[in-house]
Amino acid sequence: MDADIIVIGASPAGLMAARNASRKGVKVLLLDKKEIIGHPTHPANTFFKGMFDRAGEAVDQSYVLKNMNGAYLVAPSGGRVAIEAPAYFLDRLKFDEFYAKQTQDSGVEMRMGVDVHNILRNSNGMSLSTNDGVLTCKMVIVSDGINSKLAGLLGLQPMKYSNDIAWAMEAFVEADGIGEPDMFEYYVGNHCPGWKSTYSPCGKDLATLGVYVRRNGKDVTPFFDRWVEKFKKIKGIDDLVIHERAVGGDPIVTIPKQMHTDGVMLVGGAAGQSGIGYGMHAGQMCGDVAADAIAKDDVSAKVLSEYRSKWNTEYRAEYILGRIGLETLRKMEDREIDRLMKTFEDEDFSFLSGNSTHKCMQLGLFMLKKDPRSFLSYKALLRSK
Repeated sequence: MDADIIVIGASPAGLMAARNASRKGVKVLLLDKKEIIGHPTHPANTFFKGMFDRAGEAVDQSYVLKNMNGAYLVAPSGGRVAIEAPAYFLDRLKFDEFYAKQTQDSGVEMRMGVDVHNILRNSNGMSLSTNDGVLTCKMVIVSDGINSKLAGLLGLQPMKYSNDIAWAMEAFVEADGIGEPDMFEYYVGNHCPGWKSTYSPCGKDLATLGVYVRRNGKDVTPFFDRWVEKFKKIKGIDDLVIHERAVGGDPIVTIPKQMHTDGVMLVGGAAGQSGIGYGMHAGQMCGDVAADAIAKDDVSAKVLSEYRSKWNTEYRAEYILGRIGLETLRKMEDREIDRLMKTFEDEDFSFLSGNSTHKCMQLGLFMLKKDPRSFLSYKALLRSK
């Protein structure tokens, strides 16, 4: 066989899965259809330290463009709540290159420019049809993003609420001093249905502006254009240069559904897992369980289910609470959001800087207390698989 495990997709989650499996002595081959790692650059380029701590990874300043002190959550009326916690704006290309090198140094063979067309099971394992010929292995880890074609070909349904992807558009923008502030700004309200618009300073005269919109189609250009004009008015900017736009999606409230089957595991966006740090942690779990399965010579769904169990223990309640919060937000009018945000103004959110699942659950329960309408949804989601 070409490898014990073939990982498809050099996302942060895919890189972690490959690295961890290889560190356990398994022969791993990682494929990616891009010709060069990090090209084109992925638009996801910010995270909070608490999220990264969950993965047990130390932030390396070689890929940090700007160190941040947290974020403001901004209501439609302009009222804001500060969440003070260490955060980072990434040079995403350097970030991808850093972890690709770490993955290769662990013994993983990486082949770029390889596109996987189909995956078939046979008596000896798995066969992958690619533009580089047929490759064989004992099991496959799929990390090809939220639009995973391979998950569908394998008959898997990765997301429970697949119509709830937050479709995104982001662009670097340039104006005098726009990159100097040390707090991200997340604006909520009906101008950006279902989630948020963002302002992320990255130093000197550069920043990014973005929108994340749910249930309004994949093309969110009109929402982005309106956000740019709104932002210029808020900040009093006349001359704003918009550079190339990037598009993507965030499965933040889709809730992972099927993450594995016989000989196959899904991770990252392909599994409905949101966020760089959380995706990396899921990748580590995935790689560890996969390597253990190879050592047992048993890659059945039953053995691989340990991956789902680990992920559920760490994140399931957190994702459910996140969905409740954003579903409540989606159904609220701007005046209701203003009132809700007003109640947050004197609250201490310092507990969010920690890395415990229980701390994030505390925030979800706090929001439930502020908006009792979501209690029934909360109970129903907790009962669901």
